[in-house]
Amino acid sequence: MRFQISTNGLNGATGKGGVLALPIFSDELETAHLHQINAKSAGVVASLRAIGEVKGTLYGAALAPAGTLPAEHLLITGAGPVAELDRQVLRRWASAVVRRLAGRTVTRLAIDATPLIAALRGKAPALRADGGASFGAGNSGTPAKNAAEILVVELLVRGVIEGMFHEGIGGKSMISAAPAKLDLVEILLPAGCDGAAAQAAVRRSEIIADGTVRTRRWSNLPANEATPLAVAEAARDRARAVGLRARIISASELTRMGAGMLMAVGRGSDNPPCLIVLSGGAPGAKDPLGRRLAMVGKGVCFDTGGISIKPADGMEEMKMDKNGAIAVMEAAATIAQLDPGRPIHAVAAMVENMPGSHSTRPGDVVTALNGKRVEITNTDAEGRLILGDAMTFAERELKATHLVDVSTLTGIAYAAYGGEVAADCGNDAAFQDELHLAARTAGEVYWPYPLASAYKKNMDTWSADFQNSGTREASLIRSGLFLKEFATVPWMHLDIAGTAYRRTAAPFAGRGSTGAAHPTLVELAMGGGVRRRA
Repeated sequence: MRFQISTNGLNGATGKGGVLALPIFSDELETAHLHQINAKSAGVVASLRAIGEVKGTLYGAALAPAGTLPAEHLLITGAGPVAELDRQVLRRWASAVVRRLAGRTVTRLAIDATPLIAALRGKAPALRADGGASFGAGNSGTPAKNAAEILVVELLVRGVIEGMFHEGIGGKSMISAAPAKLDLVEILLPAGCDGAAAQAAVRRSEIIADGTVRTRRWSNLPANEATPLAVAEAARDRARAVGLRARIISASELTRMGAGMLMAVGRGSDNPPCLIVLSGGAPGAKDPLGRRLAMVGKGVCFDTGGISIKPADGMEEMKMDKNGAIAVMEAAATIAQLDPGRPIHAVAAMVENMPGSHSTRPGDVVTALNGKRVEITNTDAEGRLILGDAMTFAERELKATHLVDVSTLTGIAYAAYGGEVAADCGNDAAFQDELHLAARTAGEVYWPYPLASAYKKNMDTWSADFQNSGTREASLIRSGLFLKEFATVPWMHLDIAGTAYRRTAAPFAGRGSTGAAHPTLVELAMGGGVRRRA
């Protein structure tokens, strides 16, 4: 599939065949541009509106003949109210477009970007990552005069590629029909746009979107095909392909190092745990922002809950408990392609949490890698245990100056925030601001919760420094307070338990992993979280 930029609106299209996708807003149904489309389509838009087929409802789509427009068919797809258009909606709109074409014999798709660019310049300030101070466009360095066009191009490219992903296990399609086999996607920009800058932005977005798709594919693997060591071997291959260094730390080495929490989780399984470390750049080097950034991921390849076993209903979803680890490793691979040699580290703690004769028991006390003693009162609160040792490793061994951990950590995050917003907390306000801006740049939504020290008393125990679980009161906050014990540098925790995978299909995505956190981590590492002036 090839992306092409054309810069003279509808008149700049290079072909006639295929489908022309038109965004339409529910509260802007009488624009001059729509009247032009209606005239060139021989009144199709007005005819469909007359019978209530075209209302601009978000992701609602209608196919019709294109008349004299530069395509054979017109795909009118709703974008909702213009004021609610943000980066996530725009990206998902593009995904919904290509998924609407599933099962169709279409090889060319043209996208009319003019209404989207007009919305960005007018009534859709939510598109701007920094809330309106500037358009911004990731780390592309694009001049402000072209930023609106570049931003729209980046999001459209990501949306198209992500929307094409439909693969289940063994290549089985997760939708009723396979995506259209598109050879060309042509993005039609208004006259006067910088086509060369837009085409350069295409490549950046292709790399990021490819990483998100890889994250989804990798995360969807079942536990019998993605044991800790199997993931480690795949990570080593991926690292070699993109120029990263890979180190696999075995269970025996982890034991010698003193990673007591990680080993306490992994010892119950016949598949031994490991720590995967992917690194880019010269050893000890800092990135252009003066950081040694380490991304730490929870990689529980399957989580039964251990001795504190989970209910059987829905336990098959626990193959998704490795999503955080996959996200950080693939983010490192994406960063290595965007900026070869850029200093970056990904640390993935890989385990299976199984009940067995060697499993940790509730009430056992273990010593963490940083020397703190932890009573394990609930073996199903395992993610914080493996993350704590992995974070300590990143600080001690990699000399990380900034940490961000990613995990499907708590069911309460999903209960509190739902499936569209991820929870976060941290110990440094400036770094938290960078993370939130990077997320907005990437088109993801995170919402902070407080690390209220008053709740530390709920972690008290007479037999250790603190425990890993406790009462249900403020359990989300206590998960963050626990992890805070293992960070002495600026640190952010991302709980993607609600956003990491979809249980049901949507117009813009199928079931399974969403690739959550991957694009945010990329933007954070590449400087998309640093506020810039227009």
